[in-house]
Amino acid sequence: MIDFRYHLVSLISVFLALAVGIALGAGPLKETIGESLTGQVERLRGEKEALRSDVDAARRALNNEQAFIDQSAGPLLAGRLTDRRVVVIELGPIPDETVAAVVARLTQADALVTGHVRLTDTWTDQAQRPYRTALSGSLTPYLDTVPQGVSTEGVLAMSIVQGLVGADEADPTRLSDSASMLLDLLASGDHPLVVMDEQIIEAADAIVVIAPPLPAASKTKPTPPSDAVQAARLAVVTAAASGSAGAVLVDGSRGEGALVDALLNDVTLRDTVTTVSGVSAVSAQVTVPMALAAQIAGTVGHYGFGESETVLPPTLVGVAG
Repeated sequence: MIDFRYHLVSLISVFLALAVGIALGAGPLKETIGESLTGQVERLRGEKEALRSDVDAARRALNNEQAFIDQSAGPLLAGRLTDRRVVVIELGPIPDETVAAVVARLTQADALVTGHVRLTDTWTDQAQRPYRTALSGSLTPYLDTVPQGVSTEGVLAMSIVQGLVGADEADPTRLSDSASMLLDLLASGDHPLVVMDEQIIEAADAIVVIAPPLPAASKTKPTPPSDAVQAARLAVVTAAASGSAGAVLVDGSRGEGALVDALLNDVTLRDTVTTVSGVSAVSAQVTVPMALAAQIAGTVGHYGFGESETVLPPTLVGVAG
């Protein structure tokens, strides 16, 4: 049986070991330990400085490349969208600088940007689905055609697209009365589905659809959009592609929850809708007008630096000539 003497011996052993360690550390091993720690600190400091230098060099190189792309954009884009009227649809909250950058590149390509609309949370909020279903009944009479069995999301998607591209027969540059009514219905009421900074009166013939960026990384994994939300957004993209002369889906980073990834996983949409990812980069912003021009010309592509994407639209080849 373990008794008090055993515990006493154990305690004495611990204190002896501690005393020996203190004595060695303060005596013979003091300089060795100090020199070792000093050397490690100096080595870590040197590695830190080297890494900082590498990061600064990489940042300078990236800034130089971005500046080159920015300065090259004018000659690359000039005339690509001449006589085209383009409208921008924001599928959710998009940073103002992102929208401004895309609009600036479309203008550089000589497109006329007729305006932009933003979809509100009411468009995808499941609690508002009864309201959307009721509203779709009011929208249907103003649509040119409504396929049998189309969903509420499909009716809404067709409504926003026709509301932006529906042209007056007497003046194709202006929206028709039915198109204007569709926009009014979508933007009115206590729970509007869309908001517009300014009234849109000109009819577009091409569409750029911008998807909301993925949530910022955090300690907890962000929740990606639900399947219902992605389906409602893809319905807008599908309607834009089929209801206009050309449409492009523009998205941020690739990854779980990215709308481009959801589209590329759909065999039908992948072969009919053009996409551009990484819109926060200047290179992607410059690609948007080129991708739209290629889509209008009949070439579907997916542009970026991720899987299943190419860097540039094929129409870039031979531009200089």
